[in-house]
This record gives sequence, structure tokens and C-alpha cells, in this order.
Amino acid sequence: MNNSRPTKVRYQVLLLIFVNVVINYMDRSNLAVAASAIGKEYEFSSVQMGLIFSAFSWTYLLFQIPGGILVKQVTPRLLYTVSLISWSLATVFQGFAKGFASLFGLRMLTGVFEAPAFPINNRVVSNWFPDQERASAIAVYTSGQFLGLAFLMPVLSWIQLHTGWRGLFVVTGLIGVLWGLVWYIFYRDPLQHKKVNPAELDHIEKGGGMLHEQSAAVGGSSGKFTWADLREVVSHRKLWGIYLGQFAVNGTLWFFLTWFPKYLVDYRGLDFIKSGYWASVPYLAAFLGVLSSGFLSDYLIRKGVSPAKARKRPIILGLLLSVFIIGANYVASPGWIIFFMSLSFFGIGFASITWVFVSTLAPKHLIDVTGGVFNFIGQLSGIIVPVVIGLLASGGNFAPALVFVGVLGLLGACSYVFLVGKVERVVTGN
Repeated sequence: MNNSRPTKVRYQVLLLIFVNVVINYMDRSNLAVAASAIGKEYEFSSVQMGLIFSAFSWTYLLFQIPGGILVKQVTPRLLYTVSLISWSLATVFQGFAKGFASLFGLRMLTGVFEAPAFPINNRVVSNWFPDQERASAIAVYTSGQFLGLAFLMPVLSWIQLHTGWRGLFVVTGLIGVLWGLVWYIFYRDPLQHKKVNPAELDHIEKGGGMLHEQSAAVGGSSGKFTWADLREVVSHRKLWGIYLGQFAVNGTLWFFLTWFPKYLVDYRGLDFIKSGYWASVPYLAAFLGVLSSGFLSDYLIRKGVSPAKARKRPIILGLLLSVFIIGANYVASPGWIIFFMSLSFFGIGFASITWVFVSTLAPKHLIDVTGGVFNFIGQLSGIIVPVVIGLLASGGNFAPALVFVGVLGLLGACSYVFLVGKVERVVTGN
């Protein structure tokens, strides 16, 4: 091997994370596909469905900060394996749910075990990728949630058609169990990976990659969590700007992960199979949005454009585009409904490089805790948005719910404009 030319092992690692994200969101969204069948079988009201949709986020939110702390203590190889297999088994058991209480509880359990996933993703990318490649890497693995669902929506609908909604949960859960074993077999941190050469390690470290952060966090004194760490990452206006922006991004995302297929079937009159194909279009739009945003942002950085313009402007523009979801209230044909939904979700995809600001703004030794708080605030929308939509739609009119989702996007754009300010790393103690 020619050690003067860097290897490309980091891209193999990125592929593993991409698949992790696909499975992560498959197990979040399978309930959305099954919702109409479950609602009819158990005669759930829109309010009850809203509560079931939100159940995942109650525990996912509560365990974000503990999840961020765990990432400082446990290697990604082991922690992701345990997380993946555990949430996948919880998904399997959802296929045996007997009613509201058991389904609600199992969705909560899924949220517990998925909680460390995105802090681990951010840790792995921070370890494996230099600064100038990080937004693109984040865009690639984030796109997994959109591209995976775009192709999986028709597949999940087909699985449910042939196995019932219970079989849908069993099949998707077993896929995750098997993939958890694959992750454990193939993933290693950069300094432990046998196929990475010194040139690639040098490329990563000179570019700002945090090769030594994980080893310091595992078993070292710098990995010990203190409450002062948490106070630090909630005491800066700049960080609150990205926290609130993430709430807005996730607000629209959670509409698409929960109510969207049911909206098409029950409120717009599309049949079940057609809704699966129509529902895939906005996910493709979001996939194009997140990839174009990530690569455009890194391209602008390489061309000397300031981070304020290269990182913030795509997020602000994307959040403003998400407001177009309200346009679906004023059209009747499926094509136009999907057009406005796709434009809105393209915007959310375009804004979904928000994780890059965790790596860019957080104090270096507090990236994991900042990521936990960032995802904690963002996941509040997973509780609030599905329940509020259920309440707003309880009279049979879905239009106020879409206005609510659109306003969230506008408020998120304002948080980046007025709170984030200059893009620079927060200095501890200031």
C-alpha cells in the first residue's frame, strides 16, 4: 500500500452510518404507515392517535442528555450495537400490541433505545472527517432518513398489505437486529481501524477531525460528566439559536413521519396503496434538499465564503421554504397537494445540515453534551407537534394543522437570523 496517498476508509464508515439512519427512521415511520389500520381496528380518535404518534418522543427526548453523556463514556462500536438491537426488538414487540396502552408503552421503549443514535453519529463524523468535509458527511447520513423513506414508503405499504400491520412491525424490527450485528463486526474508531493508513489519519487531524477525543473520553478524566458541563451549554444565546432552530426543523419532519400518510388517506381520500407512492415524493424532494445543501455549503467554504453565509443561509432559506406547506390548504388535486408538500419538505431537507453547528459552535470538549441538548430541544417537537395536530384536526378539518406546521418554519428561520449571530466556536466561561 502507498502510505503517501490517504485511504478512503472514512467513506466506508459513512456508508455504515447512512444505513443506521435509514433503519432508525424506518422504525420511527412504520407507525405512520400502519396508523390508518391501527386506528380502524381499535377505533382510536385523532387525539389518541396523536398521543401514540408522540409516545416515541417522550422518552427519546428525556434520554437525549443521558445519551449524549453515554457517548462520552462508551465507544460508538458497542453503544450503537446495543442501541440498534434494543430498539429493533422493541419494534418487533409492537407487532404484538393489544391496544392503546401496550402500543404507547412500546413506542416509548423504542424512543429510549434510539436516543443515543444521533449523538453517536455526530461523534463518529467528528472523529472521522475534517472540518471542510463535515457538512457533506452530515448531509449524506442525514439524507438516509429521506432517501430511505422515499423508497421504503411503497415497500412498507406492500409489506403491510401482505402481512398486516402487525407483520410490518415484526419484519422491520428483525431487519434492525441483523444490521446491529453488522455494525459491531465492521465499525472501528479511526485509531483502531486496521485499514486506515497514516496519510488518511493525518488528513483528518490536520483538517480539524477529532481523532483523539473518543479515546480521551473513554476512561479518561475528560470524559467525566459534571453538571457544570450542562450549565455551560445552556448559557449561550448562540447555542439557543440552533436549539430552537432544530425544534422548527423537527416540527415539520415529525408531521411527515407521523400524520402525513394518514392525512393523504383519511383527509384527502387517497387509497392506501396510492398514498404510499404519493408519500414517497416529498421524501425524495427532502433527499435532494439535504444533499444539495450540504455539498453547496462545503463548496462555498472551500471557495472562501464565510461560515455565516455558507452554513446559515441554506438553513434559513430551507426553513422559509417549509412555510409553503400551507399552500396545500388551497388546492384539491393530489398533484398540487404533493407539490406543496414536496416544496416544504425540500426546504426541511435543505435546512437539515443543522448538526454541523453542533460541531462548529460547541466548546470542543462539550460537543457530546451540546449534541444531547440540541437533540433534546429538537425532539420536544416530536411530543408537541403530533398532539397539537391531533387536537387541531379533531373537528375533521386539517387546514389549521398545516398552518401550525408552516408557522414553525418561519419561527425557526428567525432563530438563526436573530440568535445565532456570528458563526464562531463558543469559548468556555464566556
